[in-house]
Amino acid sequence: MAVADRLQSRARASPRRVTAVLSLVGYALVFGTFGGVFPFPSISNETVIVLSDAIAVVNTLALGCILAGVYFIRTDQVRRHRAAMLSAFALIVLFLVLYLLKVGGGFEKSILVEGAVYYAYLVMLAVHILLSAVSVPVVVHAVVLGLSHTPSELRETAHARVGRIAVAAWGLSLFLGIVTYVMLNHIYMWEPRGEAALLLALVGPKLQR
Repeated sequence: MAVADRLQSRARASPRRVTAVLSLVGYALVFGTFGGVFPFPSISNETVIVLSDAIAVVNTLALGCILAGVYFIRTDQVRRHRAAMLSAFALIVLFLVLYLLKVGGGFEKSILVEGAVYYAYLVMLAVHILLSAVSVPVVVHAVVLGLSHTPSELRETAHARVGRIAVAAWGLSLFLGIVTYVMLNHIYMWEPRGEAALLLALVGPKLQR
């Protein structure tokens, strides 16, 4: 309890500093995973597919929580707004764990489509990734402020303004992530990217879904 109180006190006194530290930790985990700095256990190709589906479910639930949170705050249901947004944040943390496990221990997919659809897919994917990256500090800052201040105190902070930016960037990123997931896994075919493609070509037929 004392530790939690101490953390809340620090977040209350220096929300921007706490936001910066937590954001840097998140970036370090992602870039470290992509760079091969952090060791991850190898997972089977079937597990990669399951994790892809699980990530899509988590993102869909997170988007639903965000939309519910927006509705609750607009109807002055502060406690429900807080619960919805904290649930969305918890789901995004779960997404990060699943995503790092998939990327660090498995393979990435490449969509099998050409022409305008392919470029539309790439644009949506790029916007999704960009918004995912840039929204981290805004989302974290909104959460830090929300956890370290009472509802009445939040009116004197940047929580509402930061929250609106976070909802817009975060919500659009999740939506585009869901759209690209459906395109990749349920509308068009895919193939493993990079070394995994060669490995699967040698050991057996490609897994497609």
